[in-house]
Amino acid sequence: MREIFTGLPWWVKWIAVPVIALVVFGGLIASVVGFVIGLLFKVLIFVALVGGLIYVVRKFTSSSSSRSDW
Repeated sequence: MREIFTGLPWWVKWIAVPVIALVVFGGLIASVVGFVIGLLFKVLIFVALVGGLIYVVRKFTSSSSSRSDW
């Protein structure tokens, strides 16, 4: 593989080949990036909802226990 690239100009190695790779695999790369970002967003929403639920449960639990102390 190295012998193939030795005779080529620099712009073919550093510009043309990556552009061709992006054109060929661009849809796949975009799908993977979109999936990862979507997954991270869903994990963030899940953590926020669980944290909110724990906060609400502790708030009501502490307020109900303080009422029973009366």
